Parts: sequence; C-alpha cells; structure tokens
Amino acid sequence: MRNAFSDALVAAALADPKVLLLTGDHGYALFDAFRKARPAQYINCGIAEQNMVGVAAGLAKAGFKPIVYGLAAFVPVRVLEQIKIDVCYENLPVILIGDGAGLVYSHLGTSHQSTEDIACTRAIPALTVLSPADRFEMTATLQLALQLASPVYLRVGKSDRGDVHAGPVNLTAGELLQVRQGTQRIALLATGSMVKTAMDLFDQGLDGEVWSVPSIKPISQQQLAQIANRVDCIVTLEEHSIMGGLGACVAEEVAAHRPMRVCRIGIEDRFSAYCGTWDYLLHEHRLDLPAIKQKIETFMALAPVSIA
Repeated sequence: MRNAFSDALVAAALADPKVLLLTGDHGYALFDAFRKARPAQYINCGIAEQNMVGVAAGLAKAGFKPIVYGLAAFVPVRVLEQIKIDVCYENLPVILIGDGAGLVYSHLGTSHQSTEDIACTRAIPALTVLSPADRFEMTATLQLALQLASPVYLRVGKSDRGDVHAGPVNLTAGELLQVRQGTQRIALLATGSMVKTAMDLFDQGLDGEVWSVPSIKPISQQQLAQIANRVDCIVTLEEHSIMGGLGACVAEEVAAHRPMRVCRIGIEDRFSAYCGTWDYLLHEHRLDLPAIKQKIETFMALAPVSIA
C-alpha cells in the first residue's frame, strides 16, 4: 500500500507542477522516488508540524496544491487547531496524510499510536475523511482527494494487510465498496486494516455482507439506508476508538433511517497498557480475529440472527 501511495504521489507531481509534498522530517525512504522525479516540489519543513500546516495553507492560497505528510499521531492530532483555522475555515485545497494510523507504531507507545484521529477530524467542517484498506483504495482515495480541491484528511495504516480488491477501483466521495456478498441478514462495515479482518471472518463462516468504507466523511446515506433496510444488524470494525469513529458515524446515520442494533468493534476507552508488536497490541485491545469473532457471537446471541 505504501508503494501505491508513493507511485500515486509521483504521478500527481509529474502531472501537475503545482502539487507540492511537505513533510515534517519523516518518510525519507518512502519519498525517494518523489525527490528523484520532482525535487523542486518536495519541502522538508522539519519537526515543526504546526508551522508546516500554516505553510501549506499559505501555499494553497498562492495557487499550489500542498500534500502534508506526517505520522497520524502528529498530523492531524498535534496540528488540529491549524487544520481547523488555517485550512478548513478557509476551505483550502490541502491534503493531510496521517501515516501509521491506529496501533502500528506499537513499540513507540501511546505517544505514537493514533486511535482518535477519525473522531477529531470528523467534527471539523469542510474536511473530508478518507481511510483506504489496500493499495487499490490508496490510489483511488488520493486521486479523489486531488480532484476535490478542498481540505482532505487521508488516514493510512502503516501495516499492509494485502489486497482487498482484485484490481483498481473507482471511488466517489461517500461511496461504500462491497467486497463480499452474503446470504444471512448481517452486514460487516469495516475501514482500513479491519477490512481484511472482516473478509477473514467471512472466510471462517460468517455469512454476511462485507463492505469497505474508504470514505468516512462524507458517507453515503443512501447506501447505509439500503443496507439497514436489507439486514437485521450491522457490525462495524475499525482500528480506532469506538468513540467518534466509523462505528459512531454508522450508528448516527442508521438511526435516522431505521432503528436497529449496531455492534461497534474497535478500541475501547483506554490506552495501551504495554508496548509490543502490532499483533500483540491487536490482541491486547481484543482486535485479533478470535476476539472479534467472540464479540460478534455474543452480539448475535442477543440479536434475531445467528452466525455459523
């Protein structure tokens, strides 16, 4: 997925000299191809993320198309005020890339883990929030972000779980992408790394619909209404807090169309207790496959459907 990200950045810069890449002293190897292809369009702003967003806002006002890259713990969380006032209040075409979202910077502790970024950015007016699941969605979301000509936060998980789609996808703002069709009346809606987990659950016998949600804000009210009218319950999966993330977004939208049970699976209201590998932290936060399957089975026992 990171290679697809690099390739898409290079293609955008080659196609448009106004596309600029700003980094807060991160991503050296990731941007080797970009710096080789378009060195004049690459700016290292140093470890000064708040200033970097202000620089991007100024460049956008001057007619450029800045792409701001940082770790998700810093972009957007550290620079939230600058995103709100400098970028979104002015509705400027700045793309903010938050890499390493979720728990993947596991060994670096809570300071580098980003489990609240969707909740923070969803609440800012004019800001689109995108969250790709694989290399094909990565390319599609970055292309969409460039087309929108408005503020965008693009959430990237550093760990690549493999392909979700068989090939390239087209994406419009708000669109949900179905990746598995099922017969039972349950829908799994997942974003980022958790889409692959939802597909693994399907392969283990959970016979329900599986949807990828690469666009969290906006999100298609029409598609959600159609899903809610077709199934008996919805399960959301995300490597993010259950507060304010995808699960909250889906529950809010579904409640406006049809009262139904929504099981939100994500990180509970707590910090990580220990450092370790990414797989370890998924286990600690009960986001590994066995724990998620148990959560769904418990939820299904209270709902009018069953799983295999």
